[in-house]
Amino acid sequence: MVDHIGSRQRQILELLLENKKGLCIDDIAKALNISRNAVQQHISVLELEGYLQAGELNKTAGRPVRLYVLTEAGINSFPKQYAWFSMLMLGELKNEIGSEAFQRYMSRLGDNLSQSHQYRFTGKSADGRREELLKIMDELGFKTASKTDLGGNDPTTIKAYNCIFHDLAQKHSEICQFDIALIKSLLEKDVELVECMAKGSGACCFKILNK
Repeated sequence: MVDHIGSRQRQILELLLENKKGLCIDDIAKALNISRNAVQQHISVLELEGYLQAGELNKTAGRPVRLYVLTEAGINSFPKQYAWFSMLMLGELKNEIGSEAFQRYMSRLGDNLSQSHQYRFTGKSADGRREELLKIMDELGFKTASKTDLGGNDPTTIKAYNCIFHDLAQKHSEICQFDIALIKSLLEKDVELVECMAKGSGACCFKILNK
């Protein structure tokens, strides 16, 4: 659950998670034993943050009342187990096709991703391609070296301080082929992984080979 959500607001989200069709203010106030005004205040905050939204009018025998429902952001604020599931799925895939085929599979994934970014490299020089690659890697979450970092401007290396697959790569080193293939395809240069966080290094360092 997102840390900045208050306990009452969390309870409201939990109620709406259990009632996907939505609840009105009176329903929420009754379930939590708090006033309608308090519920309205919490709903205003949650709506502003994008976790819930006004849904349909509930037409009953009395006056119609507005229901509130979770948004996708509200649903995604609850814990997910992507890493656990990915570990299980990749382990089964590797067992089924073997380590070498799994390595080739990760390379293909890196190549495939590069295709959606190729347009950003059209007409760029070697330095321009490297700068564009750093931007893309930062967008993906790798956190590449900044200009103030010692060695951060070395044109022969790409250094990343955040491995977006860290837990997975510790278990399956073949996953690093994804990064290598992505960088190689976008730079149109051979690349060698010379340092790896999954193996205990402080950063992942990719050497650009002059071939």
